[in-house]
Order: sequence, then C-alpha cells, then structure tokens
Amino acid sequence: MSNIFVFGSNLAGRHGRGAAKHALSKCGAIYGQGKGLQGNSYAIPTKDEKLKSLSLTEIKKYVEEFIGFAKLNPENNFNVTRIGCGLAGYSDEDIAPLFKDSPSNCLLPIDPIDWRKFKGSW
Repeated sequence: MSNIFVFGSNLAGRHGRGAAKHALSKCGAIYGQGKGLQGNSYAIPTKDEKLKSLSLTEIKKYVEEFIGFAKLNPENNFNVTRIGCGLAGYSDEDIAPLFKDSPSNCLLPIDPIDWRKFKGSW
C-alpha cells in the first residue's frame, strides 16, 4: 500500500508554495504538471494557468476526477490536504463538501476543523 499526498495546484504546474512545494520537494510532484498522479502525490487544480482561483464548480470537476481515481486504486491511501483553503482563498466549509463521495482510502484533513464531520452529514 502506498501513501499518496494530495495537494491543491495550479494548471500551470508551478509548485512553488505551500503543500504544492512540499509535494515537489518530497513527494515526486512534477514541475509543469498541474493535475493528476505525480510520483507519490496527486494534484487537484484550484487555480488556472495564470494563477487565478478557479470557481468552486471547476474545482468540483477536478475533485470528482480525483475521487474516481481513488476508487479505482483502493490499494493506496490518499492523504488529502486542505486544497483551495490557502492561496486559492476558499474556506473549509466551501471545499469539504466536494469530498462527500470520497472512499474510505481518502484520509481527509482534520485541522483546523474536522472535515470528517461534513462527510457524515451529507
């Protein structure tokens, strides 16, 4: 079983700050690749190529794509960070519900609020 670090990214694949920088330096993220599996990491875009925040509707499409990938790969654990809650400017309350259909191999953030409580209330 592998542990996959799931982080928020931009479509330009500039992994220069926050969790994306960690993914680049420690988890095999590929500079210039803005979405999908990269080494032991998985990028979910929250910003576009010009580093402008995507809409929640756009982010939701990428989250759904990720959830489908996680369901197809039950042998891996996906450690999901608070995507979109830093540089993209969204709140936990905005983002957490997008993960309502995530399978049990997705380990959701617990800080500063417990995202699992959202999953139980959907």
